[in-house]
Amino acid sequence: MVWAAGMARAARRIATAAALGGGGLTALGATAYGLLIAEGLLARKAIGQPHGLDGPFSDGVYGEFPGEPLRMAMLGDSTSVGLGVTDPAKTPAVLLANGLAAVAERPVRLVVAGRSGAPSADLAEQVDVALAMEPDLAVIFVGANDIITQTPPAIAVRHLTKAVRRLRDAGAEVIVGTCPDLGTVRPIAQPLRWVTRRWSRQLAAAQTVAVVDAGGRTVAFADVLGPEFATNPTEMFGPDRFHPSDRGYAQAAYAVLPSVCAALGLWPEPRPARGEALQPIYLAAATAAEEPGTEVTATRVDGRATGLHGKWATLFRRRLGEAVNDA
Repeated sequence: MVWAAGMARAARRIATAAALGGGGLTALGATAYGLLIAEGLLARKAIGQPHGLDGPFSDGVYGEFPGEPLRMAMLGDSTSVGLGVTDPAKTPAVLLANGLAAVAERPVRLVVAGRSGAPSADLAEQVDVALAMEPDLAVIFVGANDIITQTPPAIAVRHLTKAVRRLRDAGAEVIVGTCPDLGTVRPIAQPLRWVTRRWSRQLAAAQTVAVVDAGGRTVAFADVLGPEFATNPTEMFGPDRFHPSDRGYAQAAYAVLPSVCAALGLWPEPRPARGEALQPIYLAAATAAEEPGTEVTATRVDGRATGLHGKWATLFRRRLGEAVNDA
């Protein structure tokens, strides 16, 4: 558990710096930054061009059910809009909207405010768009561009925290898909791959701490696509060899769907399985950063939200099939 303790300490420092307004911990020194830039240029030469500059337009009402539509907003970066996908039905936002409609047996009105290339600093404008529809639910996929643009983690986390708090204050449930592990992207060579993996997971852990503290839930993307990408790169990557294919986006969407439904009270909260339990938030965040598909949400122990080591959190992996059977 040495790795978990180290990751927990990093997450605590980043989250604390974000809360206090400092620039915060940077995972890379000056030499590593130079390496990141040089290797990044080589990676870009190996990466092709996606289809267009954004995903297909996918705002609309989904699900042929009676009743008042649930209102869902999708925010974040290229993964939130499905960059590289040409069919709106295969974007993560529409997959989530259709899945939610099927479980709720109500239509879902979807607004996609996310934009390709958006770092966490761009979330403020996206939240403005989302709040205009008075959402019941907001889903955020963000973090990769903070790594690419070398944004100090504390600054990225601060912007995400503000976005989550604004949405929660407006009454929306918020689920955040944390920063994916960019070390799984094959055009990125070593040692850059190791550097980006370390930074990606530190940012994901800090995002988890901040989001849970702000009243949201997180689902760890980590290397959720990594094993399939390694064995079936032509199927899981899109044309640019960097963004997921429609199959890859579907896997990400279905990792988040159970948490979306649970946040709206549509599925019962499952009992944690073996190896999944109540943990202090910093340790839960560190563990989740290494375990793809893991949800972290705030909880209480003996009526208390915090313990000696900070806020209590529940960490577990939701399973789509089991949730359906329990419903």
